[in-house]
Amino acid sequence: MKGVDNIMNKEVMKTGTTTVGIICKDGVILGADRRASAGYMVADKRAQKVIPVNDDMALTIAGLVSDAQLLTKIIKAQLKLIQIRKGKKSTVKQAVNILAGIVYGNVRRMSMIQSIVGFLFAGRDNKGYHLYNIGIDGSLAKMNDYVCDGSGMMFATGVLEANYKENMSIDEGVKLVVQALNTAMQRDIATGNGIDILTITKDGVKFVLRKEIDTKIHI
Repeated sequence: MKGVDNIMNKEVMKTGTTTVGIICKDGVILGADRRASAGYMVADKRAQKVIPVNDDMALTIAGLVSDAQLLTKIIKAQLKLIQIRKGKKSTVKQAVNILAGIVYGNVRRMSMIQSIVGFLFAGRDNKGYHLYNIGIDGSLAKMNDYVCDGSGMMFATGVLEANYKENMSIDEGVKLVVQALNTAMQRDIATGNGIDILTITKDGVKFVLRKEIDTKIHI
């Protein structure tokens, strides 16, 4: 079984990554890099780790790609069902509790490949703008300023700790998220290849920056 486990581990694609979320005075910002890895190999240079959930909510992923993709589809479907049945959209708190509950159950289920996925979840509702961190164990924490996740989080967190200010504008926040992700890409081997940044404001969910980084040498 040890040999089988080693083969399976090499085939599992992970988003060893850096994801960032910050609260601004006029919205919420989510950002992430684009690299997905399989062991020491870069498996995907265009992995999408910042994903809109509906017109008012979005999330970032860190962990096993297959589980992250499935859980994202499930929460999207669940929120659509709630809207159809109740005739109104789910609150951010309700949505994030549903997702955290699924993560909690998955990580405790016996499986050949353990489900290990963490999310940053952001959105807006009639109570304002919200940012949450869902740990790989299903733990849930509401953030009032900023949060980072993934293998490069220590580098990004240092940038945010030094430069984040309350009541930042969206424009200021976007620049700070770029700085945090860029620092992580310089030092974390599992972070790289580009960045995606999304904002949630009164105008809804919108990608404001999607940039691929060319790492090839041309002569």
